Amino acid sequence: MADAEVIPIGTGGRPGRGSGRRTTPSAAARALAGSSSKRRRKPARAKAPEAPPEPVGVVPDAEDIPVLEAPAAFDFAGLERVVRELFGDEGERRVAEWLAFLRRRLSGSYEVDEFGYDADLTDQVLLPLLRPMAEKWFRVDVRGVENIPSDGGALIVANHSGTMPLDGLVTQLIVADHAHRPLRTLAADLVFQTPFVGELARKGGATLASNDDAERLLGRGDLVGVWPEGFKGIGKPFSERYKLQRFGRGGFVSAAMRTGVPIVPCSIVGAEEIYPLVGNIASLARLLGVPYIPITPFFPLLGPLGLIPLPSKWLIEFGEPIRTDDFPDGAADDPMLVFNVTDQVRETIQQTLYTLLMQRRSVFF
Repeated sequence: MADAEVIPIGTGGRPGRGSGRRTTPSAAARALAGSSSKRRRKPARAKAPEAPPEPVGVVPDAEDIPVLEAPAAFDFAGLERVVRELFGDEGERRVAEWLAFLRRRLSGSYEVDEFGYDADLTDQVLLPLLRPMAEKWFRVDVRGVENIPSDGGALIVANHSGTMPLDGLVTQLIVADHAHRPLRTLAADLVFQTPFVGELARKGGATLASNDDAERLLGRGDLVGVWPEGFKGIGKPFSERYKLQRFGRGGFVSAAMRTGVPIVPCSIVGAEEIYPLVGNIASLARLLGVPYIPITPFFPLLGPLGLIPLPSKWLIEFGEPIRTDDFPDGAADDPMLVFNVTDQVRETIQQTLYTLLMQRRSVFF
């Protein structure tokens, strides 16, 4: 071993073992240096200290609870202004009445009498629907409202015309608005046999045109309206307008006599012209079981448009009451006396119709 050649580290060596006198470390040296030397690294981001877990069941302090901002208050003043602009000065009252009506309907806090009359529905819905037609379309002029008794029973007897029974509905509205009393109307059997119409008629105050129902209503102090001409009155040709048909057998007079209530004649001018009846489809009417199928200048030619009534000018007059409480007992069973009173009522209405026709300037004005 003494003869061995010593090669100093870092100096030139034998060929093939780094004798190129390179000044940079070899790959092996770099590998050894990398494994032992410390490299410069980017400093790690400091982690936020974890919050200690909240104990279960502990309520946080009030100041730690986030405060939510309250929504802006509803602009009721703006709503009131809109209501006034749409409905006028009484807009607030009308809206309040409607809300109260809806509340009653939803809660069932309304009454229906033994005849099916729903006063709440009639006053709040049915009559308001008729009012624009009576006031703006027909422009009804009312006279003699003071002849309608302010209390107690009374029988209002009117002429019937117009192809469709709008005169009965308008009369009911006029009595409610001017006499401030509900008018219970007597309607034909066909009305109550018609789907939906019969139920609506009962809710609106109509009942069967029979002596029993009439006497019950009159006996308890109601205003009752009757149109004795019936279908013969509303279905008569336009050429016979304002000529009263037969008033039946006087059943309405006997009902008034038995209950001792006054009879108020009512004359209606203007209803004859709303649907001028110029013909009748009799065969189809018999097939459907109705009194007539009307033919007017506009129906059925114009289809549904022909059902719009013409805007004729209406005049309604209530005459002086005819008393029935002066008749002796059993007068209602005397056919001659009943016929005489019936004829008296009919002639009173007929003469008043002629007078009103002379006073009306024209059909539509």
